Amino acid sequence: MNIADVKSRIAENGAVTEIETAIKKAEESSGYNVFLHISKDRAIERAKKVDSGEIKGSLAGVPFAVKDNFLHFDGATTAASRLLSNFTAPLQSEAIERLESEGAICVGSVNLDSFAHGGSTENSAFGVTKNAIDSTMVAGGSSGGSAVAVALDIVPFALGTDTGGSIRQPASFNGVVGFKPTYGTVSRYGVIAMASSTDTIGVLSSNIKDTESVMSIISGEDKKDMTTLPDFFAPKNIPNGKKKIAVIEEFITEGVDPGVRNVVENAIRVYEKSGYVIEKISLPMIKYALAIYYVVIPAEISSNLSRYDGIRYGNRAEGLMGLEEVYAKTRSNGFMPENKRRIMIGNYVLSSGYFDAYYQKAQKARTLLIKEFTKALDNYDALIGPVAPTPAFKIGSKSSDPLMMYLEDIMTVPASLAGLPSISVPAGSSEGMPVGLQLIGKQKDDANILSLARILEETEK
Repeated sequence: MNIADVKSRIAENGAVTEIETAIKKAEESSGYNVFLHISKDRAIERAKKVDSGEIKGSLAGVPFAVKDNFLHFDGATTAASRLLSNFTAPLQSEAIERLESEGAICVGSVNLDSFAHGGSTENSAFGVTKNAIDSTMVAGGSSGGSAVAVALDIVPFALGTDTGGSIRQPASFNGVVGFKPTYGTVSRYGVIAMASSTDTIGVLSSNIKDTESVMSIISGEDKKDMTTLPDFFAPKNIPNGKKKIAVIEEFITEGVDPGVRNVVENAIRVYEKSGYVIEKISLPMIKYALAIYYVVIPAEISSNLSRYDGIRYGNRAEGLMGLEEVYAKTRSNGFMPENKRRIMIGNYVLSSGYFDAYYQKAQKARTLLIKEFTKALDNYDALIGPVAPTPAFKIGSKSSDPLMMYLEDIMTVPASLAGLPSISVPAGSSEGMPVGLQLIGKQKDDANILSLARILEETEK
């Protein structure tokens, strides 16, 4: 499904018919556990206004879905957590506002790992989301619901967040396009924070053109989010001066699934036929990226989640005396095990006696990683490699081993730590499951990365 086809159907049959079809598909997807809330009444009401001409715009009547950590006006915004199961948002996220200003219609919110902590969408308080290709496999995460909603042709695009790979990895696992732009490209206003130094809003869709269209609407400066950048996003074909792409050697080691390595090798041949010189480079700091990530990010998580105390908003444990007991019981009952694990790690590395030994050292190493990326990207148009070391894995096969689960992030966290644009584009398969190729570019070079991804997309068609 793509936006152009949807707009053609709307022109022929009306927006109400299109939205009713999307809602029916969303309801029928219950076996995959994709949607946490379907905005039936509000969506149809907006569709009627499109048909009457009251609502106009470049996406008038086009349905989309949002990860349930985006504040939205219809239904609870839960972040897939029991703590927020009854939370009604007082405002709507800036990204949704911008899409609705162009006439797009949100048909519902989709599942994720609780508070976006995870890489499989198995850590939701509301159940596991299943892979769109094989329902015995994980959807990936934490934007698993967004990827599956697109892969099942319920909506042409969905919004997600990417802190360490949460858009790119589920996109790879479900055979869709997943784009994480440069940090600060899209306002995070109205999105429940995970780790503020890497949280990035992006798009999952079936094709590059739709990704560009949506990004051109949601990107740009927002005074409500001081990390946003002036609008530099300009989707177009860019003449390339260097015509050089580097394969990251650390991403194609022996531990990578052979089928995944084959996909990368096939992609190399595609770019060589398109006139690009392909070289292999080593980025020594990448081997430390996962360790850096799981020090810095839990530290930020522990700070961001401290607000969920049961006093100001969200659910509260009842029948208790004293603030300490309210805090302890509310948080103990409300957080999932992975939330608690990351809070404990974060508090530990920030505590007296360990701050210098762990947190500050990790931040210094992060600076060295950024410098290494900057130097490499001065010489190449993009860096490429797999999105993950494996295709989608069986539900439950890694959930009892946090280290094995964290290792699935090993190829996506480096670009996140450096704030670089990165994309997963469908590039082949391994053992019948989709595999995405990851392209990483320099900051603000988003349009060029999308242009390079389109070369592979056209070959795969």
